[in-house]
Amino acid sequence: MAAPLTRSDLMSLEQYAQQRVNFRSRLIAHKKHRRVGIGPHLFLYFEDQLTVQYQIQEMLRIEKIFEAKGIKEELDTYNPLIPDGHNLKATAMLEYQDVEQRKRQLALLRGIEDLVWIQVDGYDQVLTVSNEDLERSNAEKTSAVHFMRFELAPDMIAALHAGTRLTMGSNHRSYLYTTEADASVRAALLNDLD
Repeated sequence: MAAPLTRSDLMSLEQYAQQRVNFRSRLIAHKKHRRVGIGPHLFLYFEDQLTVQYQIQEMLRIEKIFEAKGIKEELDTYNPLIPDGHNLKATAMLEYQDVEQRKRQLALLRGIEDLVWIQVDGYDQVLTVSNEDLERSNAEKTSAVHFMRFELAPDMIAALHAGTRLTMGSNHRSYLYTTEADASVRAALLNDLD
């Protein structure tokens, strides 16, 4: 389980500018094992302390934030994305290259954010708790980006540590897909769980 980030975990803007290329390369390699495709267009990017640190560092750099109050606001915004030992947290993205297709699909897939699940073999599906920070969908369409939390019972976590299969999927009637997490993804996600 990773603790929330504090100001002391972050680099100054100058330090980050010097280390950004190396940090980004490290992050890309790290994220390779934290991405799961459910069907051809829904991707879960599982967050952890390193992915969140990168997001915060990038926001501080882009917005040129260096004052304590602004840094605290970024920490308060992004720290909730760090799993706390009994859950997995992910940024879910509906990815369509064609703009018109994306518009049609986001309308068709309204409500998908509440129908994504993970399942530890031998246990019931765990539906996501999505978008706790703010509503991202409306009456016409879903958003292309959602923030998801999957709460796991202690016996599910123990089963995963013992090597049980982990599958993920969507129960949306217009997007019925299931996938099994491969060994490298399972190993990476086990680091998020007590």
